[in-house]
Amino acid sequence: MAAMSARVATRRLVNSLFVGFCIAVTAIALLALATILFTLVKNGAGNLGIDLFIKSVPPQGEHGGLADGIVGSIMMCTLGMAIALLVGILAGTWLAEYAGDSRYGAVVRFLNDVLLSAPSILIGVFVAQLLVTNVIHHPSGYAGSVALALLAIPVIIRTTEDVLRLQPISLRESGIALGTPFWTVIRRIIWRASASGIVTGALLAFARISGETAPLIFTALGNNNLSFDMYRAMSALPLSIYSLTTGSADQVSLAWTGALLISGAVLAITIIARVLSQEQKRE
Repeated sequence: MAAMSARVATRRLVNSLFVGFCIAVTAIALLALATILFTLVKNGAGNLGIDLFIKSVPPQGEHGGLADGIVGSIMMCTLGMAIALLVGILAGTWLAEYAGDSRYGAVVRFLNDVLLSAPSILIGVFVAQLLVTNVIHHPSGYAGSVALALLAIPVIIRTTEDVLRLQPISLRESGIALGTPFWTVIRRIIWRASASGIVTGALLAFARISGETAPLIFTALGNNNLSFDMYRAMSALPLSIYSLTTGSADQVSLAWTGALLISGAVLAITIIARVLSQEQKRE
């Protein structure tokens, strides 16, 4: 009896120590996150205003904004997400509905997993060599969009496949039993039932690419003037932040504001994705 009581006491002690360790690590992580957010707000909130969205990056000693970077990020991310959604949803649908356990499907899944963890700078170098050097022959917003799309596609493929596989087989059988072609069943029934999950994956992919800098350095290069021509070099918010951090005190302060904008956008997108994910689970 005494030995049993000692073992129980030891297990309870070990469990308490483990739970305490987990709580301590979680508290450290939350403290670090709170510190980062506080620093962003403290250093970046001072430049928030209308000029931030209507003026371009200023030279040293002058007042300006981040309009060129904001416009460039919106344009390149929008085009990149359009490409990624087209390729990612179709590829994820093929993996979930047609590939099954085939060897080709397994190879595609493996390559997609590799792309998920591929360093973004390698994607930038690849697109720069493919498009900037051999096709367009100069940096451009289009090349930047392709680089961002290659980063978003694996995320959308994975989430689309997982969400489609969660749909009950009865949905497919009911459509086929009515004589409906399988591709129509997918388009009219399976995709609609999986809509919130697919949107969640798209939002997560957008959050993934919105703060990328390395691929754009090699492809879009940057532009301190407001430009809507994606065939030419184009700025983006991460590129503006990168260039401003080596400038004067005013420019560094503007870089903090840009970082605050990106962080706020990613936070909002992540919250929306979590809400949609919870709705998908309730359905």
